[in-house]
Amino acid sequence: MSSHREAPEISKDPVADSTDVYAFVSPDACETVTLIANYLPLQGAAGGPNFYEFGDDVLYEIHIDNDGDGRPDITYQFRFEVELSNPDTFLYNTGQILSLDSANWNRKQFYTVTKVEAGGRETVLGRHLACPPCNIGPLSTPDYPSLASAAVHSLDGGRKVFAGQRAEGFYVDLGSIFDLGNLRPFQNLHSLNVFSSPAPGVNTTADLNVHSISLQVPITELTRGGWQPGDPGDPRAVIGVWTSASRRQARIRSAESRHVESGPFVQVSRLGNPLFNEVLVPMSRKDEWNSVPPSDDKNFAQYVAMPELAKLLPALYPGVFPNLAAYTKPRADLLAILLTGIPTGVVPGFQNFTGSTEADMLRLNVAVPPAANPNILGLVGGDAAGFPNGRRVFDDVVTVELRAIAGLTLPLVDKTFTPDAAAGEITDGLTPADVKNPYLTTFPYLGVPYDGYNNPPKTPS
Repeated sequence: MSSHREAPEISKDPVADSTDVYAFVSPDACETVTLIANYLPLQGAAGGPNFYEFGDDVLYEIHIDNDGDGRPDITYQFRFEVELSNPDTFLYNTGQILSLDSANWNRKQFYTVTKVEAGGRETVLGRHLACPPCNIGPLSTPDYPSLASAAVHSLDGGRKVFAGQRAEGFYVDLGSIFDLGNLRPFQNLHSLNVFSSPAPGVNTTADLNVHSISLQVPITELTRGGWQPGDPGDPRAVIGVWTSASRRQARIRSAESRHVESGPFVQVSRLGNPLFNEVLVPMSRKDEWNSVPPSDDKNFAQYVAMPELAKLLPALYPGVFPNLAAYTKPRADLLAILLTGIPTGVVPGFQNFTGSTEADMLRLNVAVPPAANPNILGLVGGDAAGFPNGRRVFDDVVTVELRAIAGLTLPLVDKTFTPDAAAGEITDGLTPADVKNPYLTTFPYLGVPYDGYNNPPKTPS
């Protein structure tokens, strides 16, 4: 009898896979919250002739839980459609694109935004809203910021929305992290590394783009009972945020490669806290995790309580994390940060607790105002307006999560534990300065996407 075991399927669907979720009180409009969901990751800027776009067969959603049960109380749905001006050309554009209605732009994309409340009530907030084109280059899109600005749509009720290409703002050294945690600043300490000296981090996402759905809405639209922000200690101040993408249940493909879809929408991906799916959920259960709501995350809590990376760090960096290696209790700090929120009394003057239901959501206390002088390490750096209190576009979530897994946050819940000195130093060595196209100070906050002419794919010299 063969001992071969069939490998579990891991869905790879960049059009439907959410890559990053952001939720923060808008720094330039403090009565609102900005919600951002990114899709189609790692886009090379030189994307022609078939440039990137949202899937017109995908239901994109941003979910809000305001009563702590891990289920949506408010959902914003986005459906896209492509309009082809000239079916007889292979070109995305036949001349310069100077406006969103340019006759030279052959493949325009539009979308509808619908608000769905827990009781089933649906309200269409906007129809036939224009996306901007991709940033092709200085000849085709000579004034891209103006095109993107025109694609920021004001909706009734003090809302704003944008959907289109942006510069990838998530800085991360994927090459080092997934090379057995071979963090460049600590190469001299890594047991398997032949290098003798530290090196700066390398931003894997430099020069790459992403497609963003960005929505800005009044805080009172998201809180339980329309609560007006006041006391950060009030449970009504905390909302949970996650995103998902769904496809029709059935697809029939003809011999001509045409297809017909039918049946209800089925969720194929979701995302709440950064790197939760990528680093905590095991390979055999990723598709299962992607298919269920956050309310079912008690079934995955074991991977948060005993994270694999916390066991690997002492092995890969011998003698550097002795206290972490000796710790065998479930990680109550990580369970709080990622699955329930931080209760009152753990961090002085702060809470984003949503209750006992374990659910992977970004938890945002909307009564915490934007920081006058933000710290990219968020709550770990003494800035309560940053991750894991929501997530701002510039937050260094990689360093925060590495330090938390390394034990820096354990004393918050276990006073007997002393973090290893390295727990407060571990990082992949990157900061917002490693993002070439800078963040914006106003909506939609992520920077102008890189164009294909000036940012060609990197090739060996």
